[in-house]
This record gives sequence, C-alpha cells and structure tokens, in this order.
Amino acid sequence: MTSTPLLEHPFDAFNAHCPSRRLLDAIGDKWTSLVVVALGVHGSLRYTELFKRIDGVSQKMLTQTLRNLERDGLVTRTVTPTVPVGTDYALTPLGDSLLGLLRLLKEWAEEHMGEVDDARAAHDARTGG
Repeated sequence: MTSTPLLEHPFDAFNAHCPSRRLLDAIGDKWTSLVVVALGVHGSLRYTELFKRIDGVSQKMLTQTLRNLERDGLVTRTVTPTVPVGTDYALTPLGDSLLGLLRLLKEWAEEHMGEVDDARAAHDARTGG
C-alpha cells in the first residue's frame, strides 16, 4: 500500500528566503499577538481603546503594528469623519482565522508562567545566573 503524499504548497518557512518566514516573524511579535487577541475579544476598537487595553505599548509601536497588520490583510482601518476624527480597527476574516491560535498561545503563557518562573529560578541557581 502506497502512502498519499502531503499536500504541497510553494512556501517553506524553514527556507531563509521564504516570505512565510517574514510572516511568522510578524505574527510572533508580542504586540501583533496582543493586538489581534484584543480585537478578537473586544471586536472593533478605536486606536485609543487599543492603546489603553495593551499596557506598555508605545503609540509609535502600536501605530507601526496596526499598519503592518493592515498591510498583511489581518486588520481593517475605518476612519469616521467625526470631531475629533475616529479611527476604528477590526479583524478581517483572515485575521479572525489567526485569532484562535494566538489566543491559545496567550492563554498558554498565562497558565504556565509560574512553571517557567520556577524553571528559570532553578536554572539560575544551578548556573549562578
């Protein structure tokens, strides 16, 4: 009995020149992950709401992250002609397809942080670090 080959696609993130590696770099960024999860949990948010929700992010970094997410097709930006002008961000269907993975990663980090802290402390005690 012969096995059926896996479906092939033209991208291989193990290849240094593959564009999917750049996408993985972007997705793996902490600000990207937090923005996607915040928009997924809270729905459409204004820039100021996102800024307040994601503690520690600078305005410059949030702006850059949102621009990159919009460029990659993961987030939409809607400007409302009000006074002052309102800018809302929301996940696209493509961004929504990423939400579940990033939400699980965030929850895993929160759930296992104590164990990681213990492992770090034990390592540092052994190595004098």
